[in-house]
Amino acid sequence: MRHVALCVKDVEACEAFYVDLLGMTVEWHPDADNIYLTSGNDNLALHREASSDPEQRPQRLDHIGFIIDDMGQVDAWHDFLVEQGVTIKKSPKTHRDGARSFYCVDPDGTLVQLIYHPPLVGR
Repeated sequence: MRHVALCVKDVEACEAFYVDLLGMTVEWHPDADNIYLTSGNDNLALHREASSDPEQRPQRLDHIGFIIDDMGQVDAWHDFLVEQGVTIKKSPKTHRDGARSFYCVDPDGTLVQLIYHPPLVGR
């Protein structure tokens, strides 16, 4: 999967999180309610949520993940995001399969995993 689309309450705050903190760039900004970001490999679409009624809200994902090419960078990213005041949900951990990751949340509450996963490195 190279593309994820999220419905968010605050497009501007989420744009700042993914661009200013995670280093994505704006690919296309067609209007005030939609923005398309890229990391060079992946595409993330942010769409302003149309309704505040929980019954009318679109489905949500469990989490999205960003692949990190070097295991040591997992902790560096964690420390950087902590310094920026980002809420960390799970601290860095090395998993049984050799992966290492942590979880934080974006301004809209989407769970974001930054993960070094050996089978995916360099793809």
